[in-house]
Amino acid sequence: MMLQTSNPEFDIRNPECKRIVVIGPESTGKSTLCEELSQQYNANWCPEFAREYLMTYGTSYTYDDLLTIAKGQVAMEDEYAIMAHKEWTEQDPKKTTEPVFFIDTNMYVMKVWCEFVFGKCHQYIIDQIVKRPYDLYLLCNTDLPWTKDELREYPDHDTRQTLYLMYKDILVNQDVPWVDISGNDEQRLHAAIDGITRFLPNLAK
Repeated sequence: MMLQTSNPEFDIRNPECKRIVVIGPESTGKSTLCEELSQQYNANWCPEFAREYLMTYGTSYTYDDLLTIAKGQVAMEDEYAIMAHKEWTEQDPKKTTEPVFFIDTNMYVMKVWCEFVFGKCHQYIIDQIVKRPYDLYLLCNTDLPWTKDELREYPDHDTRQTLYLMYKDILVNQDVPWVDISGNDEQRLHAAIDGITRFLPNLAK
């Protein structure tokens, strides 16, 4: 299941492709928002690798499983970055002034997951946080009702709010701009678009 980047010379620091990450606790509309934004900007979005992994191998995961999931997420993200740049180059007419894609989950999510469940974090995840560039974070708040899913673990709002505050603390203490996303689906989409327009004004035509 592990993915490999199709271009061995691919540089994750390449600034040509804008990367917008959607993060937050489970059942906060991350995938829905990514899909809606991808339609709005005619762009790709990278799904969460953990879902595919847990659907395949089961939900009784270990600490080492989270390392495998992290590596799979990184590889998938790099594949989508290559795809986003290629498809934007071929797009006519272009809907955005430069290539962009949306990411459902990154290493901040893996860090919170590791620390919340196991009280520690793999060095690989920390290293990837340091080296991987992003342009904007969209933090999904917990004001949506929890929806039951065979992979979801925390139906109680208090736990989800604790996780949300962990994400918020991370974002407050890093340099990439971020936007808090709340409300119903329509309000979340508008808040995300407003944030993109504010922090990446050169993206839209």
